[in-house]
Amino acid sequence: MGEEEEKGKMIKEPLLSSPKGGLRTMPFIIANEAFERVASYGLMPNMILYLTRHFGLGASTATNVLFFWSGATNFMPIVGAFLADSYVGRFPMIGSGCICSLLGMILLWLTTVFPPASTPSCLQSGDDDCKTPPTSTHLAVLYTSFALMSIGAGGIRSSSLAFGADQLNLSPGSKDPNGNIGSGLEQFIRWYYASIVGAAIVAVTCVAYIQENAGWIIGFGVPVVLMFLSAFCFFLASPFYVKVKVECSLLTRFAQVIATAYRNRNIDTSYMEASGTFYCSKEMKIQEPSPKLRFLNKACFIPKEPPYQLLVSEDMHGPDPWRLCPMDQVEELKSLITILPIWSTGIIMGVVYSQNSLTVLQAASMDRHLGPSFEIPAGSFTFFTVLAILLLVSLYQTVILPLASWIMGRPVHLSPKIRMGIGLMLSAVALSMLALTECARREQAAASGPPMSAMWMIPYYVIIGLGEGLNAIAQNEFYYSRLPKSMSSVASNLVGLGGSLASVFSSFTVSAVDFWTSRGGKESWVSSNINNGHYDYYYWVIVALSLANFGYFLACCRAYEPHNDGKGDVLEKGNHEDVLC
Repeated sequence: MGEEEEKGKMIKEPLLSSPKGGLRTMPFIIANEAFERVASYGLMPNMILYLTRHFGLGASTATNVLFFWSGATNFMPIVGAFLADSYVGRFPMIGSGCICSLLGMILLWLTTVFPPASTPSCLQSGDDDCKTPPTSTHLAVLYTSFALMSIGAGGIRSSSLAFGADQLNLSPGSKDPNGNIGSGLEQFIRWYYASIVGAAIVAVTCVAYIQENAGWIIGFGVPVVLMFLSAFCFFLASPFYVKVKVECSLLTRFAQVIATAYRNRNIDTSYMEASGTFYCSKEMKIQEPSPKLRFLNKACFIPKEPPYQLLVSEDMHGPDPWRLCPMDQVEELKSLITILPIWSTGIIMGVVYSQNSLTVLQAASMDRHLGPSFEIPAGSFTFFTVLAILLLVSLYQTVILPLASWIMGRPVHLSPKIRMGIGLMLSAVALSMLALTECARREQAAASGPPMSAMWMIPYYVIIGLGEGLNAIAQNEFYYSRLPKSMSSVASNLVGLGGSLASVFSSFTVSAVDFWTSRGGKESWVSSNINNGHYDYYYWVIVALSLANFGYFLACCRAYEPHNDGKGDVLEKGNHEDVLC
């Protein structure tokens, strides 16, 4: 027992007592991320109600605004990751993100307080169905607040996880006597993602409930306070952080490969394969590049002729990277290009998942009572989606896979591509159920019957949560297994980039459907009056796109082959298990 205590002391003390970094910085980083998530997630569920009922926007316009806001919020972490890793550094990126998010939330809160920043007649009348359109000044204030919050989210979310890992990996004495760094890092990652899930639950329940029952001034004021706490927690531990210096930009490295390959475009491919050598860094274990995208191999090719041999100098700085690139740099770009087709299939999945604005309007028109006195806020139904994701993550390894293995009589394992495919199909099933529910709700409303129970929407939220959990987690695993370690920051933000493009595509789809269905003075399918519109028809359009996207996904899986690049097909091979792939 004494020996174990001594070993534990050797591991823990450096993490707690080192001059910089260590476990003592973890609570501040996790609190920063958790408070930011509660604040930002808490604004989303009921925002469609605020824009349509209190800000004077139509349903189609408000939905497009939220699509663009969501798209910008998902896209900015990619920009933040590149800037943090290449130019700014992670600490300044998170710090500036905190300030931008706080300013954006304060500006949004002011739209509920001061008439110059809101629609005066709406504020004075207190009407829940405001029809007064906002002026250009009002819209400018609103859009500026959204832009600041998107920039801030990009700064924080792009670097928070990597910044926390820096405190453990780079702090003095952070390794145990055996050279292991896994225990502290794994603990941080586990608490990091647990904080995100917990933040989402608090946001869609507590914050959404406050907005619906205490009004918009208090409801939007709570996120301001939470964002202030997020920034305060982060800056409070500033003297103790490890602040890693920036490295070479990935964009520059990619540009060097493309420019060098283009410079050597006249080199015959057959000659390149039959003669000459390839420039390798010391870390590379293979001597030849992979056969995929062979044109890019010209960037690392060294012909045998003497003039070309001069490219590889003996000097300590090595060759000019704009004339000759190491093989691993070429393979980095190849690995990114080859996963793009499969990555693109997640965009339509994001389109399905981003229909929350319309589902909130749908839920708001239904009976949301749970018992005689308690009414679930329309924006809080996403709680069931978050709960489904949480249960999936918790039970997948401990219950689902063991149960499947017991049923089949042998160990089974679902590869990332299979889980992505299941997620895509579940999203189509979920939206089909939502369309059927909306059709029944509309018929009941047309017959002047009592409002349909909103509990009929719970299956949609649960199934879409399961689909999102399977697809998104599988995407992350797939990207991490295919991209090199130097691109881990890119891998962690690819799902967010897909969500950003999904928001833009969703906005285009809503605008197109609104335009084509409202021609000739007809009522639009996505009308502000949900009973006069046909949201169910719009949902069926997205279902058709989802099914077409599933066929595209199958084609991408058939075309994708990892080749023998030293990694193998991580989950489809090995472990002597029966793999469903």
